[in-house]
Amino acid sequence: MLHDRDFARIAEIAYREFGLHLQSSKKELVQSRLMRRLRAIRCPDFSLYCDMISGPDGAAERAELVSALTTNVTHFFREEHHFRLLEEVCLTPVLPALRAGRRLRIWSAGCSAGPEPYSMAMTVLNLLPEAPRLDVRILATDIDPAILTRARAAVYSDDEVRSIPEPLRRGHLEPAGPGQHRIAARTSGLVHFAALNLMADWPVRGPFDAIFCRNVAIYFDKPTQERLWQRLASLLSPGGLLCIGHSERLHGPAADLLSSAGITAYRRAGDILQRSERTKR
Repeated sequence: MLHDRDFARIAEIAYREFGLHLQSSKKELVQSRLMRRLRAIRCPDFSLYCDMISGPDGAAERAELVSALTTNVTHFFREEHHFRLLEEVCLTPVLPALRAGRRLRIWSAGCSAGPEPYSMAMTVLNLLPEAPRLDVRILATDIDPAILTRARAAVYSDDEVRSIPEPLRRGHLEPAGPGQHRIAARTSGLVHFAALNLMADWPVRGPFDAIFCRNVAIYFDKPTQERLWQRLASLLSPGGLLCIGHSERLHGPAADLLSSAGITAYRRAGDILQRSERTKR
């Protein structure tokens, strides 16, 4: 059983290390999810588990903790209107400049098992088939090493690829066994995966033309959300696009840097078309 004192220790570690805001109402959920972990590592009780994750050798288990407490639910082209905006705002206006050597950088922050960044890659290649030969990169990060291993494998079931439009399936999927599909190499090659804790230092260099950080901030309290939005906004190019989750809202200092571009979508002040023209000159 998860006692209040142990829940308080877990909540403090989760907040300090990962920004997760575990209210007391989540105690039963935390107990349910962590009981599986305790059984897996044969830990007899939560008190000992708290000692384990608190110690200097607890980093690996703290990673398992955040994996257990967060939900990796995603699918290809989720919130399809965001991918339309990616086309209309970040890609179509600068296609000539991209072909002439302009860089394009997109970040999937909280990429889970990979459908989001691979959807980005399909969107890019649909408009710019020569993207693998150009200065086009998609960064995909997540805090969960296990989910990143699956994302890099790039293999998905029939059910998982069902949300990919049929024309895109033909160009971006390859057979990978009965009922299984692998993302084609030219598509997956645009994506670079890396482990990243959004609450820690970011070895990430901008500027980015688009950042998708969707259904990540739902785990954070309002002050942590405000810091995250501000950090992300500061890495956007002028005119760059930020897309967040459908249940999330932008607030804090970032609101002064960004303007609405649609449902849960925002743009950094500046004109991407003007920047494109300067690049062509």
